[in-house]
Amino acid sequence: MPSQLDQLKQYTRVVADTGDFESMQAFAPEDATTNPSLILKAAQKPEYARLIDKAVADHRDSPLTGDEWTNMTMEYLLVLFGIEILNIIPGRVSTETHANLSFDTQGLVDNGRRFIELYEKHGIDRDRVLVKIATTWEGVKAAEILEAEGIHCNMTLLFSLAQAAACAEAKATLISPFVGRILDWYRANTGNEYSSADDPGVLSVREIYTYYKKFGYPVEVMGASFRNTGEILELAGCDLLTISPDLLQDLADSDAPVERKLDPESAMASDIERINVDEASFRWLMNEDAMATEKTAEGIRKFAADTVTLQQLIASKR
Repeated sequence: MPSQLDQLKQYTRVVADTGDFESMQAFAPEDATTNPSLILKAAQKPEYARLIDKAVADHRDSPLTGDEWTNMTMEYLLVLFGIEILNIIPGRVSTETHANLSFDTQGLVDNGRRFIELYEKHGIDRDRVLVKIATTWEGVKAAEILEAEGIHCNMTLLFSLAQAAACAEAKATLISPFVGRILDWYRANTGNEYSSADDPGVLSVREIYTYYKKFGYPVEVMGASFRNTGEILELAGCDLLTISPDLLQDLADSDAPVERKLDPESAMASDIERINVDEASFRWLMNEDAMATEKTAEGIRKFAADTVTLQQLIASKR
């Protein structure tokens, strides 16, 4: 019997959720996702010090100083990690915009354009890069602009159907609904435990997947932020699933059967209703969804804090 990982790959595109190159080589994912927390973790490992050294050395003579120099060098470092990843995987890498720009549409657009310019200078086609943007209203508007320019976006920190519907109207390439963080919130706020089948994060992704397939949106759904393999297996058939190395290993070590749980045909038969999302309705629906509001804000704060730590590490090398 093939491993659960190999069986899952029959239904779903498997993505590595890591900045660790060795993990990518071990599990042979098609795509890879990164974020400031993952890059910070990887950058602190001795084997990746060379990338920080290169980023700093290539900008040491820049006339820029202070935060401008640090931000420029950090963006370059993120791209260097992305290039290394693309040398290993056959598909796409996601590179995250600055968390402190999450409510600045023009800032996000400029950040995304700079990422693509750097990748293309290194011979990487823009079709192999996804610019990750937090799913605020400003982030949705930035994605709409970037997608119109042929820059593909991965909408992250996404916890609700309202956010997903807005991303669909913006014609984003891909969304990353966060399964495990939704479960975390419900556990903390209800005191309940959940099986994989009734996990609130799993149910949220199923709803979003059904909505997109029912109404013909081409946006790819990539479940993310898993706490256990049960959540992953309940979403077998989702367009993509981005999985941490530890959980990839668990799937590789098991040969229990994997059943497809999501498929377009079942979604088409659903009676889910379409929602129209403009700025006012988006903000209202987020206001009414305490979980989505709190987890989006918490995620932005965490990524911003790890970005600052990464910037400090870079600045110390100059």
